Amino acid sequence: MQAAAEARAGNLIVIPTDTLYGLACDAFNPEAVRLIYAAKQRPYSKPIPILLADSSDLPRVVRSVPPVAQAFINQYWPGPLTILLPKHPDLPEEITDNNSVAIRIPDSEVGRAIIRATGGAMAVTSANLTGQEPAETAPDALQKLAGWVTAVVDDGPSPHGAASTILDCTGHELKILREGPISAQSLLGIK
Repeated sequence: MQAAAEARAGNLIVIPTDTLYGLACDAFNPEAVRLIYAAKQRPYSKPIPILLADSSDLPRVVRSVPPVAQAFINQYWPGPLTILLPKHPDLPEEITDNNSVAIRIPDSEVGRAIIRATGGAMAVTSANLTGQEPAETAPDALQKLAGWVTAVVDDGPSPHGAASTILDCTGHELKILREGPISAQSLLGIK
């Protein structure tokens, strides 16, 4: 798979997810992660989420999964729910300099196959310049990031066309940081 080979080589690629097209690289390559910040003109104060192929990859990127977070994982993954969890010390600080990291398994077979072929964990953020509308199609992503990416995988228009819901499970109290395709009401109903 050419796109995964490009990512393993340290390049940026665009992959489909179930929410929006994502600008992606190997999560364990600090230089590639820095390229994401440069390509997007993204401030380093905004951490980059990690997308996984399978839940068996979680121990590589997080220190622990609290029981409440596991309940959300069981119900909503794969899907448009990003969960903040305690960051594994092996993750590059370029991903986040916090003690937490945003994790998700997208409900996209094509996206997950690329992530799996890259090694199971990719740093992925919306395919656009910071402040612009995110890309919902591969041609739009290519137009926004021309010159920065070496591969774009087209899997048709994004099914949700909206960024994922973000839930912070790192503290004593659950916090919804961004509402997306999964409503706050749906999430808080399964505590």
